[in-house]
Amino acid sequence: MNRLPWRSRALFLLLLLPGAGIAQTLTLRQAIGRAVGHNPQTAAAQADASAAAAGISAARAALLPHINFVEDISRGNDPVYVFGTKLRQQQFTQADFSLNALNRPAPIGNFATRFGGQWKLLDGWASEDRLHAAHLAAQGAETMTGAVRQGIVLQVVEAYQAVLYAQRQIDLAQHEVQTADALQHDAQTRVKAGLAVDSDLLAAQVNLSERQQEQIAAQGDLETAWAELEAAMGGSVTPRPELLPIDAKTFPDGSLDEDISAALKTRPDLDAMRRAASAQQVAVRAAKEDFLPQLGAYGNWETDRPTVAGTGGDNWVAGAQLSLDILPLAGRARLRQEQAARQKAEAQEQLAELQIRLAVERAYTSHQTAERMVTTARATLEQSTESLRILRNRYNAGLATMTDLLRAEDAQRQSQSDYWRAAYGNTVSWAALLYATGRLTPDTAETLQ
Repeated sequence: MNRLPWRSRALFLLLLLPGAGIAQTLTLRQAIGRAVGHNPQTAAAQADASAAAAGISAARAALLPHINFVEDISRGNDPVYVFGTKLRQQQFTQADFSLNALNRPAPIGNFATRFGGQWKLLDGWASEDRLHAAHLAAQGAETMTGAVRQGIVLQVVEAYQAVLYAQRQIDLAQHEVQTADALQHDAQTRVKAGLAVDSDLLAAQVNLSERQQEQIAAQGDLETAWAELEAAMGGSVTPRPELLPIDAKTFPDGSLDEDISAALKTRPDLDAMRRAASAQQVAVRAAKEDFLPQLGAYGNWETDRPTVAGTGGDNWVAGAQLSLDILPLAGRARLRQEQAARQKAEAQEQLAELQIRLAVERAYTSHQTAERMVTTARATLEQSTESLRILRNRYNAGLATMTDLLRAEDAQRQSQSDYWRAAYGNTVSWAALLYATGRLTPDTAETLQ
């Protein structure tokens, strides 16, 4: 039987393995999905939302009756205690009326079981208003979770683009090192042939050293960019996948007024602040209602026994109570606190609107500038590339100096770096504009790639 060589069998097994021999690719959408699910900011925002939701249950509890259970064990010879305990145990006899028994009673024990309850029937709708405020606070916390997610999406977009730019810089640096090495070799050959002076060789050597330093720096920038991306995604990625490139593109052009109007309607953090201000207004109303009379009902049932399993007596009491604080000093202080908190919430809402307007204007201007820079950088790159080609031909023909050629190399390298910085900056500026207007979601971010 013919058998495949071991190398062929190994290759065959590699092809059978899922993803074997194929570099794993991480798209922008996948990076955002991982970040939203693993970034600690998401967990913190969800914890705030859960705490606010628990506040609803706490506020609702004020509308329900409160029931208590008490198991009490006691023993003593206090005359009042003994007299009352025997009555509750229904163990009182004629002999207990003697003066000696009343003044110096023998110690007695009691096992009491009590069930008690209170129910606030009316408090001027203060409890209902506090429940309403709790609902608004929970809605605001849930909305703020959306704002946190949008912030995470923007972090991922910026970090993802930073990695892509750093990779471009490494590719450019490697190419420049190869070019500088070839230029040094050519200069050395020319010096030996008497067609160039030693200063040309020294200039080529210095140029090669500078390009190697730039390559080392680019490698460090890539590590930093990856660390920022991994931090945004909520953890390290091992092994590091290949990122899907993002090409330069033109994004829809809107108007500044439309973007500001959209931001004031859709920004989740602004919506959360508005709900917080509304909740604080309700809290002020509830604080005022605390000055009104309060009506409550109460009840109590108790059984008392001389021993744990013994028999005894039971009793109950029920009633209603109307109360009014005629000197509400603490209530007035609470009202002033709530009013101050309302003023602060309203001021924060107004400040947030101003900041959002400013943020949208900055993002809009930045995006307009970034798009124009892409066009200019592309033209500059084409011009510098053509200029470098001409100077290389002139240098090879002996019509240009090494200094001229190195300057052209620097200009072409800088134009390449400027182009990719402008291209990636354009994408980031568009994402920042979407974030400023409250429209940056995983779905809208997917259009960037």
